[in-house]
Amino acid sequence: MNKVIKILLVEGDKNLGYILKSYLMMRGYPTTLCLDGDEALERYENEIYDFIISDINLKGMDGYSLARRIRESDMNIPLVFLTSKSSRLDVSKGFDVGADDYITKPFSMEELLERIKAISRRIVPTPKSEHLFQLSSYTFDTVHHVLVRNGVEKRLTRKEMDLLYLFCEYKNRVVERTFALQKIWNKSNYFSARNMDVYINKIRKLLQDDPNVELQNIHGVGYKLIVRD
Repeated sequence: MNKVIKILLVEGDKNLGYILKSYLMMRGYPTTLCLDGDEALERYENEIYDFIISDINLKGMDGYSLARRIRESDMNIPLVFLTSKSSRLDVSKGFDVGADDYITKPFSMEELLERIKAISRRIVPTPKSEHLFQLSSYTFDTVHHVLVRNGVEKRLTRKEMDLLYLFCEYKNRVVERTFALQKIWNKSNYFSARNMDVYINKIRKLLQDDPNVELQNIHGVGYKLIVRD
């Protein structure tokens, strides 16, 4: 059974965006439409997508900046620019910031679909070195992005998954706060630190039903995921 590819579509033209979304949905691709770069980045950071199609001329964060931010945390997710910017310099810049393909408007819907299929076949995401972690009564499945306990699945956001994976790699060992910030957020400043605090609390809530699993604060240093046998 082929994997369903979930698409994040970023298109500044609302009418074209809805037409594209409807077309992709009819072709079997669950699609989320964002009309500006800031909304798209927020969606990307809090949900799981398999493919990104983005315009460049966007309100707020433009497509180039969006691509840079995405490539800071994920070098593998397929990213295609779909834009009216057609100069050689624009195309070169698009590939420089990490695009896998560059399609100029006007374009053929059928051609876009074929390129999605071709890129999806060609690009194989790098798997986590370990797919399943057993945390007492919890099973953390990094392939399907879920935390399972007693048959109940909780789907994780991208940041929740990446942060929990980091703690699992260092289970029962201290993870320094600055290391986690650099590893997951690629920077260590006030805003990323506050953002991480939010996700630390989310992970604690996800793990709160089993007393044998605890994410401890190590004062002045970082965190330790304690798993008692």
